[in-house]
Amino acid sequence: MPVLALCLLWALAMVAQPASVAPVGGTELARHEELTLLFHGTLQLGQALNGVYRTTETRLAKARSNLGLYGRTVELLRQEVSQGREAAQELRASLLETQKEEDILQLHAEATAEVLGEVAQAQKVLQDSVRQLEVQLRSAWLGHAYQELEALKAHADKQSHILWALAGHMQRQRREMAAQQHRLRQVQERLHTAALPA
Repeated sequence: MPVLALCLLWALAMVAQPASVAPVGGTELARHEELTLLFHGTLQLGQALNGVYRTTETRLAKARSNLGLYGRTVELLRQEVSQGREAAQELRASLLETQKEEDILQLHAEATAEVLGEVAQAQKVLQDSVRQLEVQLRSAWLGHAYQELEALKAHADKQSHILWALAGHMQRQRREMAAQQHRLRQVQERLHTAALPA
């Protein structure tokens, strides 16, 4: 609106200037028509400027609204990125913990396998001893050898029971390791999915 006021002042100044230098013999009617045309043009100019002002104001309001939406969108994206980073950190921590548990299970499995090997070897030695005693008993039925044979058989049965229990423990550990590896793969897949760009 200050621009409109300046335009009106300029128009009035332009009207006043020719009037001061106009010849005294000019007609009043011509001056009146000039003033009417001038004011009409000034009015049209003012209306045009007013329209431009309103259009500009509307565009500015729309731009402010769009800018606000953009700012909110950027903030939401920042929050999502932050949440994604936190989720990735949690998944990495879970992955490390799962890997540690898998390492412990692997060590237990190796130790159990070693014990099973030793027990199997001891059982083989016992079975060999039992066979040797059976041969001796066939050649001569001696009471002491028979008692020793029975003791060895009992010991062999006990070793077999221990071996059977250890084998069951070994199977349980294998199942636990399989479940642990499945969980590890799931965590790795989740970590890979979280690392992908949205």
